[in-house]
Amino acid sequence: MALPVREQAKYWGIALAVLFVALWALGSVMLPFLVGGAMAYFMDPIADRLERAGFSRIAATALIALIVSLGAIVSILLIVPTLVRQAAQLVETAPEIAMRLQGFLANQFPTLTQDGSVLNETITKLGEAIQARGGELLTGVLSSAVGVLNFIVFIVVVPVVAFYMLNDWDRMVAKVDGWLPLDHRETVRDIAREIDRVLSGFVRGQVSVCVILGTFYSVALMLAGLNFGLVVGALAGAVTFIPYVGAIIGGVLAIGLALFQFWGDPVSIGIVAGIFGVGQFLEGNVITPKLVGSSVGLHPLWLIFALSAFGTLFGFVGMIVAVPVSAVIGVLVRFALDQYLESKLFRGEVGTDPERFEEENVALAQALAQTHDLPPSEPMNDKPVG
Repeated sequence: MALPVREQAKYWGIALAVLFVALWALGSVMLPFLVGGAMAYFMDPIADRLERAGFSRIAATALIALIVSLGAIVSILLIVPTLVRQAAQLVETAPEIAMRLQGFLANQFPTLTQDGSVLNETITKLGEAIQARGGELLTGVLSSAVGVLNFIVFIVVVPVVAFYMLNDWDRMVAKVDGWLPLDHRETVRDIAREIDRVLSGFVRGQVSVCVILGTFYSVALMLAGLNFGLVVGALAGAVTFIPYVGAIIGGVLAIGLALFQFWGDPVSIGIVAGIFGVGQFLEGNVITPKLVGSSVGLHPLWLIFALSAFGTLFGFVGMIVAVPVSAVIGVLVRFALDQYLESKLFRGEVGTDPERFEEENVALAQALAQTHDLPPSEPMNDKPVG
């Protein structure tokens, strides 16, 4: 005999509360395991393909670990120092950019930029604030990242956790599947498959889109000669998972810097603008449809809210789990809504009585026809809801 719904809700609620308390209290301890688990989940399809190609699971895992390690080493030695240097230079250049903008506005709109005007003071203070606070912000971000992702933990513990989880991923999934409550096993499996579909479509696919577009923007902008192309490209790629936001932020920043650097050279400015136009075309017509596929039901506003809420509540760990947890919550909410639409609470007596539903439908059709001066027509539906 199955437990009553109220008892089941109590136990599941307790389990959810324990999970959130553990996430809040053990965030720094859980971080390497969360990162390692995310890496294992992200790489599991690649390991499965290598297995189908004839590799053993351990050989496939070792090959993936080798490639990822080489990529991380190259990034740490070549890309990260350049990124930090360009970010620092951009902060130092901010006052000069503000002065150039002020001079341009003074020539075009002299009445708005007179000494003591609001616009003049705002631009001057903005440049000074970026220079004064930008360095502190950059240093704080770097120091906090190093504090959270302790260098030794990141270099040693996370790869080890990811290696073992990737090697045992299929066995762990089978073990968890064996623990599912028998009365709800098929329902939980259906929900789990839907969650995996969402995570596969969004997390795996969208992370790949961010990396590809970030690389494209960075390389293209640097080849175009933009001084801070790597920073702009990395920023645009990092926020590409929010539709249009990455292109808008990166495009505005890149074109603004191009105007500052290439003033009087419309060809170079046009090339910078064209790079983001090409990037948007590739994202919308080639990259996103190929890697992400159809909509996975994660609205951009829901993602922004999830990142803000989890980041505020759980810090850096919350930022990491925000997207997958929001995807899981979205699947559960859709499941609950489907259950509600099938329930008697929604359908009531009309939904379970076809004749009464038909009468209600005919009356509604006649009322609409009279409202719009239309001849009465057949009922809108000939079947009851559900």
